[in-house]
Parts: sequence; C-alpha cells; structure tokens
Amino acid sequence: MVIMEEKALSIKSWSPEDRPREKLILKGRSSLSDAELIAILLGTGTPTVGVLDLAKRILAQADNNLHKLASLTVKDLVKIKGIGEAKAISIVAALELGRRRKNIEDDNKPRISSSSDAFELMKGELLDIQHEEFWIILVNRANRVLRKQMISLGGVSGTVADPKIIFKLALDELATGIILAHNHPSGNLEASLADIHLTQKLKEGARLLDIQILDHLIIAGQRYFSFADQGML
Repeated sequence: MVIMEEKALSIKSWSPEDRPREKLILKGRSSLSDAELIAILLGTGTPTVGVLDLAKRILAQADNNLHKLASLTVKDLVKIKGIGEAKAISIVAALELGRRRKNIEDDNKPRISSSSDAFELMKGELLDIQHEEFWIILVNRANRVLRKQMISLGGVSGTVADPKIIFKLALDELATGIILAHNHPSGNLEASLADIHLTQKLKEGARLLDIQILDHLIIAGQRYFSFADQGML
C-alpha cells in the first residue's frame, strides 16, 4: 500500500493577522517570533512542509539559539531537508547584516577604561543636584557601555538601591560588568558603612551571575571617590 505524504497547509489559508508578513505590518516586527522572522526570509515552504514549520526545523538544528544559527554556513543549512541554496543564502546574508550592525553599534559606544571615564559619563547626571540618586553603568566584555540607568532617587542624606532591579537590568542587557555610582550632595567623599555594605552585597550577588562589579563611584561636585582605585573591591 502506498502512503501519500500529506500536503502542507498553505499560508494563504491562515488568518491575515497570523501570516508572518501581514503580522509584521499590522503589529510590528517585535510581535514576531524567531521562527516567523525566518519564515519571512524563506518566503515559501515545500509541498509537504509549511514555511513556518520549515523555519522551526532550521531553529531546531541550531538548538533554538540565534547565535548558533549565525555560525552555520550555507553548506550546513542545505543539509536541512527542505532548504536549498537560495534559502540558505538568504538566512546567512540576513544574519551577517545583523552581525555587522551590532559591530557598528559596539564601536560607537563609549568605552570605560578607568574611574575617570566613568566619572565623565556620570557627572552630567549627578552634578548640582540636592538629593541623592543611585545609577548604574552596564558594560559588555570589551567595557563598552550598554546602558546607564538611574536605579533610585532619594533625599538629601540617602537613597535605597534594590539589588533585584540592578541584576534584572544587567541580565536583560546581557552585561558582563556593572559600575555603580551615586552622589553625596553634602560634598563628603567618604564612603559610608552603608555604601561599603551595599557594594559588598552586590559584588557577592554578581559573582553568582558571572557578572563583575567593576567600580563604585561616589560623586561630590567635581570630585569623586572610586572603590576600585582605593582597592576596596
């Protein structure tokens, strides 16, 4: 008995808002899954495999990891059933554009190589304010700035920094290093016991996440105190 392969369901039979291209137009690119984005690159499936299932098959080959997918060559991709050379080239070209864009972005981001670099980046935020603010600078492995973010705003004599918020932001940005910074409106550059305890607490927590606390700056006017420079990390 001959068993006929079931024909793939045409994407045209889907609701317009479920079709990847239409979904991108209607809801924006961020609404699409990785598989749906790859499906747009593929354009079509095969007579027996729909384009979205084919995209999922490609992702499965890379363990659903876009970084691993980006390392695959055209020769690797054509080994996947249903992927010809043209489809493989489209995927490789798209991922290469993404890689080049990331390199350009990284090159344009400031690099923190010393406490003075961090101070220059933060002084515009913390000079001449009469209340305390706590900020973080998130950096990648090359010490390029990924993001700087205020964590808390307090009164004239203190502010509270929640480690959960700090580490969530660091994980969201895939940061490998964190620089802490807060100001002392009084002009006092000495680190308080609370400053020291918080720094140690964050250092211990960061170690578990494979993240480094690179420095903690206390900014007072045009001067600053660096935990790293003082050997307190």
